[in-house]
Amino acid sequence: MKKNTERIIKSFEARANSKRTTSEKLADMMTVRLGSMIFLVVNGAWFLLWIVVSLGLIPSLKSFDPFPFGLLTMIVSLEAIFLSIIVLISQNRNSKIDDMREEISLQIAIIAEEEITKMMELQVMILKKHGIDVSSDKDLKQMLQSTDKSYIENELEKEFK
Repeated sequence: MKKNTERIIKSFEARANSKRTTSEKLADMMTVRLGSMIFLVVNGAWFLLWIVVSLGLIPSLKSFDPFPFGLLTMIVSLEAIFLSIIVLISQNRNSKIDDMREEISLQIAIIAEEEITKMMELQVMILKKHGIDVSSDKDLKQMLQSTDKSYIENELEKEFK
């Protein structure tokens, strides 16, 4: 059963990935590439070179962005804005997939609860047929009651208010 579940989950993710828009595909690709150690090192080296040149520490190169590096500050700010937006696009899509998975899990749990209750009812019928009285078992009585899903939803909604 576990192997089938893994296959279904992978298939669900593959289907979700196949439905991505062009901008989501681009954002995912950029998130993978820009969220790497190579990007960090290249960025760090670029900014270090910018600062060294702008401070005039390399005599053969003309300083173009004097301290406090206004142009560098603007470029870094713009880069941060664009990187944040790219990451948010990917996170929003992943969040949608996670929400769908949670909904599927909830539906499966509800079905499983109903099936378990039905199996318990059948077991009680078998026990009664064999003359075993379980009518005094309070826990069993409670377990055989249908779960009031709307009550649970209302209680959860109260917690989020």
